[in-house]
Amino acid sequence: MNTRYDLNMEVPPREVVRLLYISKSRFGGDWRSVPHTHACTEMFYCVSGRGQFNIEGKLFDVAPDDLIIVNPRVQHTELSYQTYPLEYIVLGIDGAEFLFNEKDLGYTMLSCGMMREELLFLMRMLLREIDSRADGCEMVCQDILEVLLVKIVREAAVSMRIVQPPSKSKECAAAKRYIDENFSENITLDKLAEITHVNKYYLSHTFQREYNTSPINYLLNRRITESKALLTSTDFSLTQISEQMGFSSPAYFSQSFRRFTGQSPLEYRRKNQPGKSKPQTL
Repeated sequence: MNTRYDLNMEVPPREVVRLLYISKSRFGGDWRSVPHTHACTEMFYCVSGRGQFNIEGKLFDVAPDDLIIVNPRVQHTELSYQTYPLEYIVLGIDGAEFLFNEKDLGYTMLSCGMMREELLFLMRMLLREIDSRADGCEMVCQDILEVLLVKIVREAAVSMRIVQPPSKSKECAAAKRYIDENFSENITLDKLAEITHVNKYYLSHTFQREYNTSPINYLLNRRITESKALLTSTDFSLTQISEQMGFSSPAYFSQSFRRFTGQSPLEYRRKNQPGKSKPQTL
């Protein structure tokens, strides 16, 4: 008896979605992680230990077999408990981002205990291939990545879409990088134009087209995102936070925070500081 199965599904061209990097990390006394963003999607799989992830100012408990997916340009950082050092595998994926049930949410956290054996097998195979640098390892890694992505999309309440290539405007990329690295300083459009050596009106128009927001709004949003982390993880006063984030006054900080989030800084602190969100379960 012969059984034949024909495959008629469409798959993205392999040059579109690709693995940029994979690494295995374990918390040590010298590990100091700060809030940061990436131009690619990152996937963190917790192998062992316990800690927290700070994503866009929200704290999430992390335990073994948790999978954290963070889309491009979403700020995040991680914290390990000293007693149970955090160990995880992280993948950087270019050309795709994930869509979640929550509208406009750029991240999710999944409990993957049922998939532990499969996920670890695939990720460790990726690590071995990259470490070996044998002939054809790039092709093998690409194949493994595609299997891994299909497994995750199949089992979780997520879907995946192809994204446009990164910005080709060097001036906009330089302005964005300067804001990301110096957001607490006094940054003006004139300052950004001086740094990038272009007319400020051209920079503003091009930045809006590239990132769908103005340079100043991007700066404010960057400050608000960082202030969320301080509101939920410290007891700093609004005056202290506004000064650290580069706002001219606590009143302007509160006004900007409400405009971007729909609530005051103190309301945000009351709602988010005591409790922590729980991960979904596959």
